Amino acid sequence: MTEGELLQENGTSAYGNGEVRLSNGSLGNSDRHNRPPKIVAAVSVGVPKERPASMEMKEPPDGGTRAWLIVLSSFFCNGIIFGVINTYSVIYLRLQEELKMRGDPEASSKSALVGSLTIGATFLLSPVAGILIDKIGIRQTAILGGVLTSCGLLLSSFVTHNINALYLTYGIMYGFGAALTYTPSLSILGHYFKRYLGKVNGFVTAGSSVFTAIMPFLINWLISTYGLSAALRVEAGISSVIILCALLYAPISPKVPQMRSDQAPTRKASQSLVNVDNWKKKRYVIWALSIPVALFGYFVPYVHMSKFITVAFTGNDINLPVMCLGISSGVGRLVFGVIADLPRINRILLQQVSFCFIGIMTMFLPITSSYVLLLVFILAMGLFDGCFISLIGPISFDICGPKGASQAIGFLLGLCSFPLTLGPPIAGMLFDHTGSYTLPFILAGIPPLVGATTMLLIRCVKDESIGTEMHDKDVQHPLAKSAWDEERPFDDKKFCNGRTPHTLERKASLASAESLNDVANN
Repeated sequence: MTEGELLQENGTSAYGNGEVRLSNGSLGNSDRHNRPPKIVAAVSVGVPKERPASMEMKEPPDGGTRAWLIVLSSFFCNGIIFGVINTYSVIYLRLQEELKMRGDPEASSKSALVGSLTIGATFLLSPVAGILIDKIGIRQTAILGGVLTSCGLLLSSFVTHNINALYLTYGIMYGFGAALTYTPSLSILGHYFKRYLGKVNGFVTAGSSVFTAIMPFLINWLISTYGLSAALRVEAGISSVIILCALLYAPISPKVPQMRSDQAPTRKASQSLVNVDNWKKKRYVIWALSIPVALFGYFVPYVHMSKFITVAFTGNDINLPVMCLGISSGVGRLVFGVIADLPRINRILLQQVSFCFIGIMTMFLPITSSYVLLLVFILAMGLFDGCFISLIGPISFDICGPKGASQAIGFLLGLCSFPLTLGPPIAGMLFDHTGSYTLPFILAGIPPLVGATTMLLIRCVKDESIGTEMHDKDVQHPLAKSAWDEERPFDDKKFCNGRTPHTLERKASLASAESLNDVANN
């Protein structure tokens, strides 16, 4: 084989770098493996053999002072954002009381809509966060998010008696800022960690659980002592810490080669905004569509928990269940973050199991008459909620790799916005008509079971970049760990937690004449 040959396999090119792509996603130079891969077809197009300097990417350090400071900063960002969002049930009660005093018959649904808009905007605008990360950088995007969250809460403190204004300030403005903060806090981790990505994601996402356990008592005390306006101003001050944390976000970025000047302008514009390669991956498409289905009733218990306790368990502490949910979710994120990094653990399967338990526990909430048993169900639900949350980042990096992870996370969260926004108001309307949370909570438990079922389709498809002849016995890590290594050259001794991957052989098929002509023309 001459220096200018480009290997063609299954109708696709070898990325123009003179290296052979194996079925496990690794780059197969003869000096990297003892056995050379089997190749059947090749075509000469004059591609240099050496890897261009512009394509060199740094391996994540998996530690270091800056890396751990970033983990701590992401922990606080996650904690502040979702500490405010998840404790909205305390503010919900005050807003509902004020609307009822004015004689509003839709007090429950209108009050719930404020919190739903917040979580909905956080997720709906996450694709914008993913695009901004690629355009202006992780740090700048997160700083902008911190400014918006602080300003949104501060403005809300001046319009507490205007529910329509709260839709804009507390719902949209704070939600947009949360989106610009949340996506970078997960994306930055993949630049500094690979072997411990599950663990650090578990720790970072546990921040929301810690703050969720603490903030209900703080907000409740502030509202009862100083009023709702003062409580919102304190939350605005806490949110300003996000700006300081975001200053540490300096990614280890790969140098992306410039696009050819002869490409169509429209193609350049679309590729510069949206990473279309993510949507060519069948596993990502199925995963990104299944998660929103599962989340249709996910946020219902968070919004309605305090009201549910006052109706079904009069005289019991309304804040304790929210605190238990936050604590158990934090424990779940830490535990399952560690489990997710173990060899041969299927992260998708873990998420499926978590959705099944979330759905079942949600259905159990309204059918128990024991407050203690209710707390047990909430603890179990929180544990698997933590499992689901902690795996979003690792699975995105597994399937789409470092270059596609930011938008993979952003667009996934964007798709989740619709069910998360619609779920709580629908539950509120059902409560207004029935006077009970039995039907709303049972219906809220069905979507997680449906989503877990549709995720089974992921096992039935294979992405071209992974290879069609990979055997399960050769998989050291779940899903598409190869997506990392398609973008990052690696040392065998450092791959897979110190394990040397198996040398996989793959038969190359003759490429079609059309595919070869396309490669030659490019």
